[in-house]
Amino acid sequence: MTARAADRARYDRATAHLDAPLAIVDLDAFDANADDLVRRAGGKPIRVASKSVRCRALLERVLAKDGFAGIMSFTLAESLWLARSGFDDVLLAYPSADRAGFAELTSDPKLASTVTVMIDDPAQLRLIDESRDRGREVVRICLELDTALKLLGGRVRVGARRSPLHSPAQVADMARLVARRRPGFEVVGIMAYEGHIAGVGDAVAGRPLRSRAVRLMQAAARRELAERRAEVVRAVRAVVPGLEFVNGGGTGSVQHTAAEDCVTEIGAGSGLYVPRLFDNYTSFSGRPAALFAQPVVRRPGVGVVTVLGGGYPASGAAGLDRLPVPYLPEGLRYDPQEGPGEVQTPLLGSPADDLLIGDKVWFRHAKAGELCERFEKLHLIEGEAVTATVPTYRGEGHTFL
Repeated sequence: MTARAADRARYDRATAHLDAPLAIVDLDAFDANADDLVRRAGGKPIRVASKSVRCRALLERVLAKDGFAGIMSFTLAESLWLARSGFDDVLLAYPSADRAGFAELTSDPKLASTVTVMIDDPAQLRLIDESRDRGREVVRICLELDTALKLLGGRVRVGARRSPLHSPAQVADMARLVARRRPGFEVVGIMAYEGHIAGVGDAVAGRPLRSRAVRLMQAAARRELAERRAEVVRAVRAVVPGLEFVNGGGTGSVQHTAAEDCVTEIGAGSGLYVPRLFDNYTSFSGRPAALFAQPVVRRPGVGVVTVLGGGYPASGAAGLDRLPVPYLPEGLRYDPQEGPGEVQTPLLGSPADDLLIGDKVWFRHAKAGELCERFEKLHLIEGEAVTATVPTYRGEGHTFL
C-alpha cells in the first residue's frame, strides 16, 4: 500500500460516520509542516498569515508552538475581530478603506495597541484621520516595500503590483511623513512580501526549461532584494530608531529571507496546509494537511464516476493550476470537456470502477485558506479518528472578503 493509499484508508475510516461534502485537516501533517517552517526560519519568529488558515482554533494551535508569534491578517474587520478574540499581535498586511473599522480602532486603546495597519500612500493616512470620529488613539503603522525585480530601467517588472514604495528614499520619505503626523500615528514596522520568490514554484513537473528560468529569476531577485531591503531598513531606522519589526518572506522563501540580517520575522501560512500550488519547490516539501471530500452520486459508465460539486477555483490568473485536484484515490482526473463543476463533477480513470455510490473522493485545493470559504467547519484528524470539529471563519459567521 502506498503512503497516499494509507492516508485515504485513514481518512475514510475516520470520517465513516460523516456525510460528504466535508473538509478535514490532518493534524499530524499540520504539526509536521509547522515544525518544518520553524526549522527553515532558523530561530526567527514566524508571523502566521491568517488568510491561509481562516480558522481560529488552528491559529491558536500553531501560535502555541515555539517559533510562531503574531498574526498577519487580511482585512481590518478581521483584525479587529481577532484582537477582540484574544490575539495580542495582529499585523494587517493590506491597506484598508474601512472607515467604520478605523473609527473603532482609533477609539479603543486595546485595539489600537494590538493592531498594526499597512500603508504605502499619504492618502491612506488622510482616510484614517477622517474616520476617527473623536477617536484619538495612536495608530500603529507598517510601511510596505515593493519587492518587485525591475530590469531594463524599469521596463521589465517581475513581481506583484503592490506598494508604490520601491526605493530606500521613497520608504524613508513615507516614514518622515508619518512622523510629522504624530501623535496620531507611529511607524513600528516594515513589510516586504516577495511573492515572485515565495509563491512561485521552481520545479514544475514536465517543464524543465521553465523551472530553470524561474530558478535563475528567483536567484537574481533574492540578491537584488536582500541588498535593497537592507538599505531600506537603514534609511527608515535613521528616521524611526525604535522600529519594532521587519517582516519578510513567505512559505516558499522562509530560509532565504531568514538569512537576511535586517529581517526580524518571517510571514508564512500556506505551508501549514500545503495546498497543490506548493508542490513544485526545490527548497522544501510538505505534507498535504487540508483536504475536502465530495461524495460519489453517479456511475455513468465504465471508468467514470460523478461526484457532487467540487468546482472551487482559487484566486489569481485563471488557469488549470487554480483548480482543485482529485487526490484520493490516486489516478482520477477531470473530464477535459467539463472540468470541476459547481453542482457535479465527472471523474475519469480506472479507480472509478472501484467506487460505489456514497464513497468519498478526496481533493486538494489549489490555495490554502480559500478552502475555508466553502466549508463551515473542519474535522481535525489524528491517526484514524476525528478528534475535534472546529468552525472556520465562515462557520463563525464571517466572510471578510
